[in-house]
Amino acid sequence: MQKVVVIGPAHPLRGGLSTFNERLARQFQMDGADTTIYTFSLQYPDFLFPGTTQYSTEPAPQGLNIKVCINSINPLNWIKVGRELKNLKPDLIIVRYWLPLMGPCLGSILRIVRRNKYTKIVCIADNVIPHEKRPGDTPFTRYFLKPVHAFVTMSEQVLKDLRSFTSKPARTVQHPLYDNFGEQVAIEEARRTLELPVNEKIILFFGFIRKYKGLDLLLDAMKWIKDHAPADMKDIKLLVAGEFYDDAAAYDQQINELGIRDMLILRTDFITDSAVKYYLSAADFVIQPYRNATQSGVTPLAYHFEKPMLVTNVGGLPSLVPHGKAGLVTEPTPESIANGILELYRLGAPHFKEGLLEEKQKLSWPVLTAALRQMAAEGAA
Repeated sequence: MQKVVVIGPAHPLRGGLSTFNERLARQFQMDGADTTIYTFSLQYPDFLFPGTTQYSTEPAPQGLNIKVCINSINPLNWIKVGRELKNLKPDLIIVRYWLPLMGPCLGSILRIVRRNKYTKIVCIADNVIPHEKRPGDTPFTRYFLKPVHAFVTMSEQVLKDLRSFTSKPARTVQHPLYDNFGEQVAIEEARRTLELPVNEKIILFFGFIRKYKGLDLLLDAMKWIKDHAPADMKDIKLLVAGEFYDDAAAYDQQINELGIRDMLILRTDFITDSAVKYYLSAADFVIQPYRNATQSGVTPLAYHFEKPMLVTNVGGLPSLVPHGKAGLVTEPTPESIANGILELYRLGAPHFKEGLLEEKQKLSWPVLTAALRQMAAEGAA
């Protein structure tokens, strides 16, 4: 039996990376592998964490072996974990890389593992060049990349960024569906559950609120709709569901200055896993007004719940959401986003149904685990 270790966030940590890693581990189990997740006992010091808490209130996932043991800022811990994994001799380590801050910790652990001259290490690179740049990004990333055998990215943009650092084997695999939040529920039921108006037009901005995700552009777009849209489109409501990782006061001031508070439904606490299906099911369309992006975990979530999307023409988003087929692609400007929202309603959700289903079939977890195994083989060659 193949022995696989996934290194990255998992329960009791919360968020999209944890959800992904847990689902990935389940797929390796379904493939017949003995799978363990090594996650963080300390992921970020509290003063570096932008949200309210790093920890989930949900119960631990059943049937997964999760070892909470990595301290991201303690070099003595890195040595201990590295030696443990070296001696464990897993056939394959899958390590997530999403932030240069993790480079020293993960790079040190992997260097020690490599001493067993057996374990193959494949990185799933979410970002190589971060959205929000800080001193040390480049040397931390170079340090992390050196002990890795091969890479999988989830957008061509990240693959391009990776190629500026290394020529090691790498390929792109589309982000699989987030199919672990339950099935879609009827829109009326979802809205009643969330105490939303049942018969109004509702678009959704979902996920952590950070500058690069462009919520400010979307707020400006709502003002444009208020001022310029036809009378039958002025009643569109924007549901914002996600926790602020930016200064909430700046957005509050913008909302007041624009005079659009009556167009907004703000649910800006952390959205628990059990509530995700209701938010996605309640929306007519999912809006991703990003200023810059590599890929987005919201996209496979929208595909799972079969919701047409609007994405901006940045990074890897247009390749993930074919224009006119699974949604619309606009420029990252308020007027372009506003006109895209109006066009979604003019076309109607049924217009996109066939395209959504076709694209949805491509987003498979077995495809990802097969690719990771293939890259391990190529990296060892």
